[in-house]
Amino acid sequence: MTPLHQYLFLSALLFGVGLAGALTRRNAIIVLIGIELMLNAANLNFIAFWRFSRHPELATGLMFVLFSIGIAAAEAAVGLALIIAIYRHYRTANLDQFDSMKG
Repeated sequence: MTPLHQYLFLSALLFGVGLAGALTRRNAIIVLIGIELMLNAANLNFIAFWRFSRHPELATGLMFVLFSIGIAAAEAAVGLALIIAIYRHYRTANLDQFDSMKG
């Protein structure tokens, strides 16, 4: 069985890659992918701590993850809708090219 610290290391690695992608990239789609990676790292932490808890028969960790996946899906849908609207207006997905949401 894989020990807890390996799951936490993988989660920290995923979070770091997502954070670096969200902070250093200029494309709005890549920033959204970085945010999704950070959410998946948090989900991996929830599952790892749930699995190694004293009472893994309680589904609390799974409920947190399912709720988080639902929130991530809604965030991705709204984020993509905003990116499409911005692209139609400015003709670019580069975050440096636009600075306001005025029509």
